[in-house]
This record gives sequence, C-alpha cells and structure tokens, in this order.
Amino acid sequence: MGELGGRSPSPRQGDSPCTTGEQSMLEGVVKFPPEYAARYRERGYWEDRTIADQFAERFKRFADHVAVIDRDEQITYAQLDERSTRLALNLLDAGLRPLDRIVVQLPNVVEFAYLYFALQKIGAIPIMALPSHRYHEVSQFVELSGAVACAMPDRQGDFDFTALVGRIRDESPTLRLGIILGDAPPGFLSLRELLAKEPTRSPDELVAIQAQIDPTDPAVFQLSGGTTGIPKLIPRTHNDYIYNSKCASEVTHIGPDSALLLVLPIAHNLPLACPGLQGLLLHGGRVVLSTSTRPADVFPLVERHRVTHIAVVPALLIRWINDPAIKQYDFSSLVAIQSGGQRLQPEVRIRTKELIPNVFVQENFGMAEGMLMFVRFDDPEDVRLETVGLPVSPDDEVRLVDDDDHEVADGEVGEFLARGPYTLRGYYGVPEYNARAFTTDGFYRSGDLMRKHPSGRYMVEGRKKDLINRGGEKISAEEIENLILQHPAVQNVACVGMPDPVLGERMCACVILRQGQQLTFPELVQFLSDKEIAKFKLPERLEVLDDFPVSTFGKVSKKALVEMVAAKLEAEKATA
Repeated sequence: MGELGGRSPSPRQGDSPCTTGEQSMLEGVVKFPPEYAARYRERGYWEDRTIADQFAERFKRFADHVAVIDRDEQITYAQLDERSTRLALNLLDAGLRPLDRIVVQLPNVVEFAYLYFALQKIGAIPIMALPSHRYHEVSQFVELSGAVACAMPDRQGDFDFTALVGRIRDESPTLRLGIILGDAPPGFLSLRELLAKEPTRSPDELVAIQAQIDPTDPAVFQLSGGTTGIPKLIPRTHNDYIYNSKCASEVTHIGPDSALLLVLPIAHNLPLACPGLQGLLLHGGRVVLSTSTRPADVFPLVERHRVTHIAVVPALLIRWINDPAIKQYDFSSLVAIQSGGQRLQPEVRIRTKELIPNVFVQENFGMAEGMLMFVRFDDPEDVRLETVGLPVSPDDEVRLVDDDDHEVADGEVGEFLARGPYTLRGYYGVPEYNARAFTTDGFYRSGDLMRKHPSGRYMVEGRKKDLINRGGEKISAEEIENLILQHPAVQNVACVGMPDPVLGERMCACVILRQGQQLTFPELVQFLSDKEIAKFKLPERLEVLDDFPVSTFGKVSKKALVEMVAAKLEAEKATA
C-alpha cells in the first residue's frame, strides 16, 4: 500500500478572474467584493471561522450525543471527532496539504463523514462527485481542479473504481493518491486502514493548520449541472457554507432532537448542507444514513430511529406514497419532508399529507451555487401548494429579468438572478464563462424562469438554460449532443426533455441521420455507454427526423421538438 506514482502535487495555474474582491490563496477563485464581505461580517452572517473550527465546538458540546447512524453502528460526536482527527493526521502523512483538491466519490456511509471532517481539519478541499459518475466526468473534475487524490469505493456493482483511478492517474500530471473504501490493491491507500492506524503526527499540527486557513477560501467544491457540456466547479467558502447550513436549519426547524434520514447521494448540496449533514450536526441532531431508497429499506429506518426530517426529490416521494407498505409503519415522528430538485405537484403533497397527517411537506428551491428558497411552516395553504417560498437570508437579493436584463412586472415570468452572502461570485478558474454567467454587478444568472405569486413568494416556471431535469439530476443537453455527434451515422442532433409523470423529464435524442445511414435506440445507448458517462445521462428515447423545426431566428426550435415528442407520447398512451 502506498502512493500512486509519487509525483508532487501541482496547483492549477491560470489567469485569476478575481479583479474586484479580496485576494485568494487559491488562484482561480473569485472573491466577494470587499464592501459586500464587510456587510456580511457586520451583520453576523460571516463569522470568519473555518468549518473545522465551528465543528470542534460542537464535537465537544454534544460529545455523548449520537451523531451518525450507519446500518447497526451508532457513532457519537466524540467518536466522529476522534476518528476524523486520526484520519486527518494520517492523510497529512500520506502527503495531503492545505488547499489540495480531492475528488470524493463515496456512497452514504459513515466513512464519508469521517473523510469530510478530516479534509476540513487539514484544509484540503473535497470535490463532491456522485457515485454514478464515471471516467468522462471524473477525469474532467481532476483536470479542472488539479486534484491530487481521489477517494472512492473499490467497486460498485460490476464497476471497478480502482481501475478508473489508475487510468486517470496515468493521464494526469497532478493525481497522485488513490484512497479506496474496501479492498485497496497495491499502490492505493486503504481508507479503513487510515482510520485504524495510530498517527505519528501530533494533533497540534492541525491547530497550526487551522490558524493559517482563510475562511473566505473554498472549503468545498460543489458541481454545477452547466449547459456547456463541461462541468463547472462551485467554490463554497468556509464562511458562506456554514451560513448556508445555519439558515436552512432555521427554516426547517432543526434542533438537538432532530433526526435526518439521508437517502439522496450525500455529496449533493441538499443532503450535505441544506440543512443536511452539516445543519444537523451544527445543532446536536443525528443523521441516519441509507444507501437504499427502496421503501422496504427506508420505512423501517424512519420507525426505528424516530426520524424527524427526510430530504427527497419528487420522484422518490411519489414512489414511496404509492407503496402499500407505507400504511404498515409508524411515521408519527416525522416533522418535515423536504422536497427539492424539481417542482412538486400539489396532488403529491396532498396525498402525502393524507397518508402522514403530522408531516409538513416543505417545498424548497436551491442550487449548489448558493441561493436557497423554502416554504415556511406557517405559510398559508395556497403558498404551500403553489410556490417555493422565499429566500432564507435577509440579504438574499433576487431579480426577475427579461432578455434585455430589464426587471419584469410582478406576476410576469423572468429569468431568476441571485446575489447574497452564500451565493458564489464566480465559478472556479473560468473567467470567460463567468463574464457570461454573472451580471457586471455580481448577480448570478441561474437560467431558471420564475414569477412572483400574489403573496410575494416565488413560483418556478421552467428553465431558460438548456438543461434536462431528470428527477432532480440536471443533464446538459449540449454535453450529450456533442457525444452523439461523434457517431458516424449522425448528421445533427438535438436533445430535449420529454415530460414524465414521475421524474418530471426524461431525455429524448432527436437526430437527423447522414444519407443512407441507420441508427437504432439500442445502438445509440451502447455508443454513449462506451463513452463512459453516468447512466442517468443516457437518452431514454430516440426520434429520427428528416429535418428540425426552426424558430423565426433560424435556430432549432427545441420547444417545437418537445411538443412533438409529448404529442407522440400521448398518442402512444391512448393507443396502449
């Protein structure tokens, strides 16, 4: 067991897009302008403390409380602290240093929490990949960030992650370490051995490191769905990410008696920090982890551990409330079911309330880039059913604008622009893209279409950006189109979201073939599978067309394509 290769880490170099804010220790990070940073400090939003410092206090205050429940193991705050400290010291021994980037691709297991807090203690920055990501995505994360390490399971089903890390290591000038949960072959570090090994270093080293960390530097890199086909890294700073979790905890009524069941991938922004793992542990609550979303596995956990909060996407909630077993379990402990990722239909909310009368189905709208909106517990019924509520911070700024950046009248649909104390001022290392994604005065162009409800709350009306929302997972149409265009039979392609009653949208690939060529749906899926992309990005329907409808400006009309596919689906449904 040892390092992969033995190369020294090379920080990513390039022109920094930071021109108006404080300087960053990490080149490529866009800082908040000084006048806004001063305001956020003055109003108490930013505390200028690291995530590790914030949690050191909680680990002591709640030492004997249960922090994490994973399968049959209950881990206290003191144990989480001790084990993450041991891991942190051993990671220093392995060569990790402050500001190093590490791709973390672990499932919902307690080792995720150990690693997350260990990396915070040494000031290294986790990149929050999903277990479903494959070579196509992970190699891009490594290249974009200059990552020096990957932390992954040994296998998932028949997929070998160790082979993936080894392959990327061979291609990358920066990647050195492969940290494996499970069986670690020669040349890899075993996460469980790092957790068990007695450190040779003193915990005083961690104290010294913490004193050097700038709380305005990134603590975490979240991932953007992005429309360009190239992922974007979202820097979440120590200051803004803790404030993010505290705000979300307040509006979801989190306290020391709260128990959150996490079934969504823990690396996602919602289960990690909205309020998620961070929010629960900041308040002395406990987090129950599950790698399964099956009702037969989830329902007993709610009953056994007296779960108070669950975070879901609508497709998952629909599946649960339509399972007959839901009536066989005690859900009386449930306080709130958070629903995010896509709009929740009022019928689903009403049916959930009928089955679990004590629960508040809490709609929320959020983005890994920052801005969070929640329906509040005391909102009127029409607000609960029709809106995503209001932002969580008094200093969250929202604009709804038309194509010329003019604000629309109340009740009209406009693109949602956001600025505030926990919303990024720029993606990492991409100044040219940032010039398009942000206004000159720092508002993030979300690409979401919204309008104001008569109550003043906000209603989601769709997307302006070319993203397909499959059950909360955002898929860049351009990314998949670029891959399909590599098929020798394809002349042109347009990927669109076709309506789906459970997932909201599924992807349909509309293609024009080269003369004399043929392409079947299974052939297309196999071609894309060979490109080693995450499975949730694969199209679920193929439409072969002679030509594409165009708009008055001569562009492909995806709106017309969606209408055409939706009409076909309705006709097929009627025939069936």
